[in-house]
Amino acid sequence: MGYPHPPHPKETVVLSKYFGDAEARTFDGWVKRGGYEALKKALGMTPDAIIEELKASGLRGRGGAGFPTGLKWSFMPKNDGKPHYLVCNADESEPGTFKDREIMRWTPHQLIEGCAIGAYAIGAETCYIYIRGEFTEPWKVMTAAVAEAYAKGALGGNVFGSGKRIDIVLHRGAGAYICGEETAMMNSIEGKRGNPRIKPPFPAQAGLFGMPTTINNVETLSSTSHILTRGAAWYKGLCLSNPKSTGTKLFSVCGHVMRPGNYELTMGFPMKDLIHDLAGGMRPGRRLKAVIPGGSSVPIMTAAEAEAALCDYEGIVEKGSMLGSAGFIVMDDSTDMVYEIWRLAKFYAHESCAQCTQCREGTAWTTKILERILRGQGKKEDLDLLLDLSDQMTGRTICVLSDSCAAPIVSGIKKFPEEFEAYLSRAKAPALAAV
Repeated sequence: MGYPHPPHPKETVVLSKYFGDAEARTFDGWVKRGGYEALKKALGMTPDAIIEELKASGLRGRGGAGFPTGLKWSFMPKNDGKPHYLVCNADESEPGTFKDREIMRWTPHQLIEGCAIGAYAIGAETCYIYIRGEFTEPWKVMTAAVAEAYAKGALGGNVFGSGKRIDIVLHRGAGAYICGEETAMMNSIEGKRGNPRIKPPFPAQAGLFGMPTTINNVETLSSTSHILTRGAAWYKGLCLSNPKSTGTKLFSVCGHVMRPGNYELTMGFPMKDLIHDLAGGMRPGRRLKAVIPGGSSVPIMTAAEAEAALCDYEGIVEKGSMLGSAGFIVMDDSTDMVYEIWRLAKFYAHESCAQCTQCREGTAWTTKILERILRGQGKKEDLDLLLDLSDQMTGRTICVLSDSCAAPIVSGIKKFPEEFEAYLSRAKAPALAAV
């Protein structure tokens, strides 16, 4: 897919600095590049001081929710006498997203160091890294790196002579999208069916094995060592727009662009420049039509919306979508939007855990209705039916998989109504064979 690529002059390279550098995969190679200095510094600080530094930096969750990391860590109860757990979400099953995979492939010790810092800060002795089952290379790289970290004293019963115990357990998923949801992930680690749990209780009160737990994304945890090394003020200063969106972010760009790949940018970078400059723009003779900026779970943006948006949490919301995981799916004017929305709905119908009626039935029926339209058998009232179903699917289920299916359907009908009308009026030939 053309990555890792040489850094573009407009990139702010922090997390991805050593992507493509095989020596950075090893413990000694990482130490040579400044690795584990942040962990050593952290072990000399109080957990509260680390949390305050993260709060001051403005770091927000990079997995999709964008919740302030320092605040999340502060929710962990103190001196409760219970074991605490840190869970690193390395499932990365969101379509269009492939940044966490590259962190694990090229800089495994960057993640291990971040996990160790996080575990110490929340009073956890054990961290589980839940790795997507299909990630065969990252699994091998991470397995070797964890073994090295134990051998070199960066993990185990006496981390760098501090007297602190930090263990990391790698847990392999089995290819279920739903296990990327934090509570389903905890069930999976416990050996149960990967169904999301009702909240409350929240993980900080009763999470993994019923104990206080914090869940963070790979990119989030990997950012912590850089903040401790360079300071919260440095990280907070990495901001081109809204002060609520600070630091750098890895943007995964795929689809109809000339140079797909991961691009690390300061928050607030213009989306137009990301798509047309860094990612090389559209294929010859084509023009931008639509962008899904946060993995497939967020509303679709038109070309006009995308080209006017800034790449940060607030900037993309302002233009009608969400940053999410920053997995950019870029589509040019050759795209059949009805067909692509059907493909997304079909994915969510397949990946639903079927626990909630609105999701189980809603994802299945929206898929069938879209399929009917694509076969040239749609009815005019199908659009109202799709919108009504999507409304019933939104905000009514245990997790947001149902909402994620509804988002592209609603935004697609509202922003590209002429494409649906072309199928319904039989002006466009069926994209699927009639049955």
